[in-house]
Amino acid sequence: MKAEILINVTAREARAALVANGLLQEVLVERASRRGLLGNIYRGRVSRVLPGMQAAFVEIGLERTAFLHASDIAPPAGAPAGRVADIRDLLRDGDEILVQVLKDPIGTKGARLTTFIAVPSRYLVLLPRSTGIGISARISDEAERERLKAVMAGIVDPAGTSGVIVRTVAEGAGEEALRADLDFLARLWEMIGARAATVPAGQLVHEDLPLAVRVVRDILTNGIERVRVDCTQSYARLRGFAETFMPDLAPLIEHYGEARPILDLYGVEEEIQKALERRVALKSGGYVVIDQTEAMTTVDVNTGAYVGHRNLEETIFRTNLEAAAAIARQLRLRNLGGIIIIDFIDMAEGWHREQVLAALQAALQEDHAHTQITQASALGFVEMTRKRTRESLEHIMCRPCATCDGRGFVKSPETVCYEVFREILRQHRQVASREMVVLAHSDVIDLLLDEEAAGLAELADLTGKPIRLQAEAGYAPGQFDVVLI
Repeated sequence: MKAEILINVTAREARAALVANGLLQEVLVERASRRGLLGNIYRGRVSRVLPGMQAAFVEIGLERTAFLHASDIAPPAGAPAGRVADIRDLLRDGDEILVQVLKDPIGTKGARLTTFIAVPSRYLVLLPRSTGIGISARISDEAERERLKAVMAGIVDPAGTSGVIVRTVAEGAGEEALRADLDFLARLWEMIGARAATVPAGQLVHEDLPLAVRVVRDILTNGIERVRVDCTQSYARLRGFAETFMPDLAPLIEHYGEARPILDLYGVEEEIQKALERRVALKSGGYVVIDQTEAMTTVDVNTGAYVGHRNLEETIFRTNLEAAAAIARQLRLRNLGGIIIIDFIDMAEGWHREQVLAALQAALQEDHAHTQITQASALGFVEMTRKRTRESLEHIMCRPCATCDGRGFVKSPETVCYEVFREILRQHRQVASREMVVLAHSDVIDLLLDEEAAGLAELADLTGKPIRLQAEAGYAPGQFDVVLI
């Protein structure tokens, strides 16, 4: 697989795109006005303990209080392992604690916190409040896992109080590189501890790296052919970072100085715009409809214009197979998380259903986020979850429609007309006037002058008052006023 990373950096926004075989797979966006908080460490103050929810609200200096569940609180020394203590035994109102953001604020929900601090570097993640050595599950080669575990056992102090996770990118890394990474993390944790002891509650203690550097740290592997960045300053910083922490991969980072915008390459800008639409076209002529709601994301597969070549079952099977790969890519590209319900087209053959499910699981193997798929439900839906740690692409780049309030539909002009009629009668009975003026959207006014003219004339006779109509350019389709003169 040929893959490269394209990074576009401006004064107020940074975007990174992962392209594989000429097709956009993932896009990350970070804006100066709303930088992601994931991984940031704060000194927080407990504002309220909720025994009924086994959780607490914590002030960390954000607009909304953050959420801390009892299962995300490191137990006191000597506590029995494997049992979550009662929140009242762990925290009290007014306590000051060191916390890390586990999930960014999403929608109306505040950030989710943990006291199990994790400090990442290139190859390792330091766990200051845990012990032991863990190896990334994505390193599948058993011999390599044993080698890494043996190397780390010789580096980590057995009497130490911190644990370590070996990241996926450490596959093949030597002892010297791993030792240097661990030394760096130890120094960084000392700095974090020193700052945490001095800053007041509700303040930031440690902020994660900016997007461009994070991408190089977390995504750049031997499978990436090159990284192209269009900002001279960011290029210099990325090269310096890479030469320090990954010298073998530093030559892959290139400065892009051509006149054509970097994200126009491979049609990335066009793909980002398509990722904001509900409907995803399949090459066969079928299509997928993706709807994101607060509770879950639903995905519906349709054959569309695809008629196949053999029979209906084969047509459905081929459409579902193509859709499985497209859905996996779209979930990653749009960064959709939480509960996801997929409605594949019904298949009569059991082995067809198994193959489609296997194709979906295989396509999700490249996803960095943890996913879990269940078997098809009794109604034929495929239920799955995808770990959600930051806002979706839609939530970052869009806002709810001011006209429909994010519902995706507005009242028809006919419905508004009848509401106008009822309001005229209501106003006539309550307030005396000489004349009535209806202010509404032009579509509503046109309908009142045409198809509903007879009904309007009846109302004028009934009320004994003339009714004047006035189109207002600034009114939404469902907005109107009845003014008495």
